[in-house]
Amino acid sequence: MKPESTLNQLKTNLPDQQLPSSYGVYFKNTLVALCHALEDHILQSSSPESTQKPLVLVTFQQGKWYLQEADRYQEIAQASNHVVISAVADSGFISHKTSQLDNVSLVNLDLNDSLVQEWNLIIIAPNYQATLLCHELSEDEYLPDGKPDVDMERKFYGLWTFDRPVVAKSAEILIEKVRYYDANLANQLRVKLQKILLKEAIAPADLSGVVSRIVTYLQSSQQQMISVNRQTRELWELEGKALRFSRNLNANKLQAFLRIAQRVDERDPTNPVASLQVAALSETLGQLLDLPTLKLRRLRLAGLLFRVGLVSAPKEVFTQTKSEFDDVTLGFWRDRAKIAAQLLAAMPELAPVTNIVAHQLEYWDGSGQPDGLRGEEIPIESRILALVAYFQDLTQPRGSRPGVSLSVALEKCQELSETRFDPALVASLSHVVRLTEMGMMQLPDRPSQLPNVWLDDL
Repeated sequence: MKPESTLNQLKTNLPDQQLPSSYGVYFKNTLVALCHALEDHILQSSSPESTQKPLVLVTFQQGKWYLQEADRYQEIAQASNHVVISAVADSGFISHKTSQLDNVSLVNLDLNDSLVQEWNLIIIAPNYQATLLCHELSEDEYLPDGKPDVDMERKFYGLWTFDRPVVAKSAEILIEKVRYYDANLANQLRVKLQKILLKEAIAPADLSGVVSRIVTYLQSSQQQMISVNRQTRELWELEGKALRFSRNLNANKLQAFLRIAQRVDERDPTNPVASLQVAALSETLGQLLDLPTLKLRRLRLAGLLFRVGLVSAPKEVFTQTKSEFDDVTLGFWRDRAKIAAQLLAAMPELAPVTNIVAHQLEYWDGSGQPDGLRGEEIPIESRILALVAYFQDLTQPRGSRPGVSLSVALEKCQELSETRFDPALVASLSHVVRLTEMGMMQLPDRPSQLPNVWLDDL
């Protein structure tokens, strides 16, 4: 970590150069959860007429700006006194409507500034303060394996605290870093900060809610990490059982993954053939688009494996609607593609299929995850899988929501055309649905080819 980093400067300026006890090395997934917990408190504790609106200073690490975060900060700005966002110039934020708000200031970071390696959030209001400071490990510090390819496995030095003096000092340090880019803005922020700090007579806010959310988020993140580790171990156990089918190690691994996919379907009482139907309809759309044979094979396999990330999810994932999920269940549902990709990464030979599954939650308008890919940046197979999985799920009941007809499911997909889904793919799906309703074809219920391990059980 560079000496000029915010964390190092904070340590130098604290008594006994002692950072808070929360300081340590965190996985990115955990820090995202912490950041969202602190941001949620802003949204839930402030109102447009509130006199306790906070000053918010945020630094985004160099990389792609995620559209859903930009939208989120539009809401945060409405609940804040002033928001200062520091990011590299090509992050995409300049063109977003949030940057046009009167109480939002954008600082375009120099690529040589150490801040481009940092990810910071400082919230300071008259009645509460909070901070999250992070700095990614350097290439050397990632040794011996180097920087991980999986985003969730990246690591950061980080700390979070509600301690008023520490938060105030963090804010002062970050404001001085802003001065390099905009002295007038830094002076304005200094004045705002001092006004807030002088309001000591105001009763402190009850932070029990945000603390509870942080604990919940941490538990959820940890459960997901434990889930991945446990399922990786089970994968090897299943691989051992699969030895009787083949001596080929890769075939054994694939059979183990397919067993996991079957296990997920078995846990879903109202949609127990989701993987088969999604694989089949995905293959059909791929054939209509005249995808090459190799891409069709990968798409078919991705359809069978698209739900493996839910193998250790709470049962409520299969018995409730999204609006009914608690925080832990919502975490598994939101991160199901990431978890699936982590599991499938155990078999490097499946990398093209893993890539399809990993990007099944990207949105056509760029607001999806994990990488905020937009339009044709999203692999065509992932776009097909996303549309078909959504469509198939709508046709089946889930919790209190009944299944709908093919035409109604199609209408709901069409409503999301050009935002969530590729409009050309929605048009292709509409042709299939119309032909089916006219009796000129039948929706396939299984792909043209199935691995032996799946056929054995059927």
